[in-house]
Amino acid sequence: MSIEELARKNVRDLTPYQSARRLGGKGDVWLNANEFPTPVNFDLRQQTLNRYPECQPKAVIDNYAAYAGLKPEQVLVSRGADEGIELLIRAFCEPGQDAILFCPPTYGMYSVSAETFGGAYRTVPAREDWQLDLQTIGDSLDGVKLVYVCSPNTPTGQIINPEDMRTLLEMTRGRAIVVADEAYIEFCPQATLAGWIAEYPHLVVLRTLSKAFALAGLRCGFTLASAEIIALLLKVIAPYPLSTPVADIAAQALSPEGIAAMRQRVAQIIDERQFLVSQLREIACVEEVFDSETNYILARITASSAVFKSLWDQGIILRDQNKQPSLSGCLRITIGTRPESQRVIDALRAEQV
Repeated sequence: MSIEELARKNVRDLTPYQSARRLGGKGDVWLNANEFPTPVNFDLRQQTLNRYPECQPKAVIDNYAAYAGLKPEQVLVSRGADEGIELLIRAFCEPGQDAILFCPPTYGMYSVSAETFGGAYRTVPAREDWQLDLQTIGDSLDGVKLVYVCSPNTPTGQIINPEDMRTLLEMTRGRAIVVADEAYIEFCPQATLAGWIAEYPHLVVLRTLSKAFALAGLRCGFTLASAEIIALLLKVIAPYPLSTPVADIAAQALSPEGIAAMRQRVAQIIDERQFLVSQLREIACVEEVFDSETNYILARITASSAVFKSLWDQGIILRDQNKQPSLSGCLRITIGTRPESQRVIDALRAEQV
C-alpha cells in the first residue's frame, strides 16, 4: 500500500479549509482575513517555560468568565474557536452515524471539521436575506446532533434574527446542540446569546481573541456553555491546549485595561467601516454594499473576478466569495487602516469594467 492508500478515505477526499494564509498572495494591503490591521504590544510575564502549562489557565478562565457574565465552570479555552468547533463534534457525534447542520453561505470550517472526524454534514441554505430557513431546518433535524449558526455571519456580516435563534433553540430542545459562533460579537455586543445559556442548556457560544482583541496570531478561543457540556469537552481536549506565553498574553488582554483597549479598537473599526462603505457606494463598479455588523464588508462588484485579480496584482489582497452559495459577484473586504481603505477606493475607482 502507498502512503496515500494508508490514509483514511475521508482525508484523501478532503479539501482543506482555504485560509487566507494558505491562499497566499504577495500583497502589502492584507484585507482578506478579518484581522485587526495593526499589532498590539504585550510583555511576557511568565517565565516558567520549563514546566507544562495548566490545561485551563485559571487567570484566563476567570477573566473571560467575568467578561462574558458567566461562571468559570461555564468557560473552556482552546486553540482558537476552531478547536471548539472540533471538540463539539468529537464529544457529540458518532462517526459515520451523526451529522452536523449549518446554513451557507457561512464559515467553511464547519464542513471541514465534520469531514475530518468522519461525521456527515447537512446544509440548509440561508434565505435570500441570509436569515435562517427555519422550516427546512426543522425538517432536516433527524440524525443531527449539532447545529452551527454564525452570528454575525461570515462572510455576509449580518446578525441572525434573535427571535429566529429562539425558535431554533426551542425546536432543538432535547434533540441537538445549537452552536452560536460569535467570533465577531464584540462589534455588536448587544446581539450576544451568552445570557441565554441558563435558559437553554443545549446552547453553546463560541468566541475568539482573534478579531476585536487583535490577537489572531495568539490562537486563543473560548467555548461558553452549561457546566455539563464543558465537563464533556474537557474529556476530549488535549492535555495542554494553551502554551504558557499564550495564556499569559490572553490573561492580560482580558484584564479591565485590556477590555477597555479592545472597545476603543472596536470604535475605531466601526468609524473606518462607515467611511469605507460611504466611499464604495459612490464607485461605478460597485453594484451593492451590504450592511455589516462586523470588521469587514461584503460588496457585489461588476466583473468581480477580474477586479479581484487586478487588485491582487496591485498588492491589495481581498477575499473572493464567488464560489459561496448566493454570493456570485461578491468580494469581502476587511476593514483596515485609513491608508489601506484609500488604496482600495482608489484602485476600484480606476477599474474600467
